[in-house]
Amino acid sequence: MMQSLIELSWLIPIYGFLGVLLSLPWSMGLVQRTGPRPAVYINIFMTVLAFLHGTFVFMGIWNVGGVELEIPWLQVADLSLSFDLDLSVLNLGVMELSTGLSLLAQIYGLGYMEKDWALARFFSLLGFFEGAVNGVLLSSSFFLAYFLLETLTLSTYLIVGFWYAQPLVVKAARDAFLTKRVGDILLLMGVLGLASWAGDLHYNEMYEWVKEANLTPLTATLLGLALIAGPTGKCAQFPLHLWLDEAMEGPSPASILRNSVVMTCGAYVLIKLQPIVILSPVALAVLISIGTVTAIGASLVAIAQVDLKRSMSYSTSAYIGMVFIAVGAQWPGVAIGLLFTHAVAKALLFMSIGAVINNSNCQDITELGGIWSRMPATTIAYVLGGAGMVGVLPLGGFWALQLGIDFLRREHPVLAAVFLVVNALTVLNLVRVFRLVFLGDITPKTRRSPEANWLMATPMMILSVFVVLLPFVMMRMALLPPLRYWHPWVFIALVVSGLLGFAIGATLKLNRSLSRSTDRNMRMLQDLLSNDFYTEELYRVTVVFLVRQGSRVVSWFDRYVVDGAVNLVGMASLMGGEGLKYSVSGQSQGYIFTIVAGVTVLGFLMTWAMW
Repeated sequence: MMQSLIELSWLIPIYGFLGVLLSLPWSMGLVQRTGPRPAVYINIFMTVLAFLHGTFVFMGIWNVGGVELEIPWLQVADLSLSFDLDLSVLNLGVMELSTGLSLLAQIYGLGYMEKDWALARFFSLLGFFEGAVNGVLLSSSFFLAYFLLETLTLSTYLIVGFWYAQPLVVKAARDAFLTKRVGDILLLMGVLGLASWAGDLHYNEMYEWVKEANLTPLTATLLGLALIAGPTGKCAQFPLHLWLDEAMEGPSPASILRNSVVMTCGAYVLIKLQPIVILSPVALAVLISIGTVTAIGASLVAIAQVDLKRSMSYSTSAYIGMVFIAVGAQWPGVAIGLLFTHAVAKALLFMSIGAVINNSNCQDITELGGIWSRMPATTIAYVLGGAGMVGVLPLGGFWALQLGIDFLRREHPVLAAVFLVVNALTVLNLVRVFRLVFLGDITPKTRRSPEANWLMATPMMILSVFVVLLPFVMMRMALLPPLRYWHPWVFIALVVSGLLGFAIGATLKLNRSLSRSTDRNMRMLQDLLSNDFYTEELYRVTVVFLVRQGSRVVSWFDRYVVDGAVNLVGMASLMGGEGLKYSVSGQSQGYIFTIVAGVTVLGFLMTWAMW
């Protein structure tokens, strides 16, 4: 029985796509009498099947070890394509995490969007998204992973643009798609390069090739930069980070998956590519630089945001920035620990703030307040989610951050300090949001905010329990080292950084109107952070300006040079024809004179050219 389930593991990614096909009659509006609920139940059922199937396979692999499956797909001449899966404990563990979060987000979404007229289409898109993510996480071939990453980009575009009647949503979907395409195109160059040099795009084969690879430093650097470009776009890292906060215009259930599952998927691909990226020290340095800039910058920008979801989305970029640092410093175990703890905690945070937004129809923190007395369960979920993400003992975030700081302090003390700074700034931001949204006086927007309905509250409670139990899961999966390897000063530094952030966030003078400071320097700092260091303006005066000017030059050349040459030939043919028609006189001596003159001119030109 177990062997059959393992051999049928290729169905795990297919379940999501199958749910999309089965729900097409409802999502396309072909069946309306039953309402959209059948499509919802079909996709939830398929997610349950994927989760249960993955659970049984995980238990089987735990006992017998990893298994690689190769399912033939296309065989034409010398071209052989197959659907290859790597069923290891780690791959299945990450897949189970993403599928479980997807299942909880779908149940949550049913309660959040129960009155939406396009509910069937939304759940079909979630099934499409789930199938792509599971395929990326389980694939043992980089070619298959790239193909499914492109599918994931398409699903992100469709989900972000779900409410396509709103102009801001359309802009957000377009920017998310185009920004990711920049990284995907560079990643495609890396795929083609690896296919040429390594000869095989299976991860294990590429790892063997790396041991004997003989690339020039320039080639290795270009390959490494191309490979990290794709995850940089997927994980919203600088300079391809602007799309994530704009994507918060989409539905909150999609924001839950985007800030937990999508980020985990993109970063996990980077972790798989890390043994190849190490061929170039320059690429590793760039990886650390991207992670450091994003971690510090996004943490600062999050503090200045007044939009509830955007404030949390910037903290997502910051935490994934620490994952990039861990990968660049060649500590993949630290990166995996951060991914696990962040994904669960951030999903719970977005569920709690989604419940607030759903009941108050507002996500501006300046118009919220006093939520704790109206929504106690949601308040508990927010507190546990925030505590699980930062360094609060004994939850999972503390152990993941402690492990990273302990490993980095020996060779990269500056990067260890970055972890401490990000932890302090994140705690500050979480306390700031908690004071403004959950504490204080009740506002008109929150006066009639009841507790979330049971479909939304149930996933929050389940995830709250899992956040508490996550350290035991990490210990069981050997993601934490033995106690004797933990340094007491690291414990103290992490606790102090959290207490410092808490103290500043608790005592910081907060004005509910958040009016701008009268001090010119402070006002400039507020504007700098709230506008994301003017990154969009920087793009406008650099990249966008250069592309626009280049387009104008190309347009001028096409209009006046290419079209001009073609029009000249056409005009010459027309005038020549018009002129020659008058030479048709019927007299042979005129024809002979024309031939002799033409041959003479042609001979003269040939003689001059040879001379």
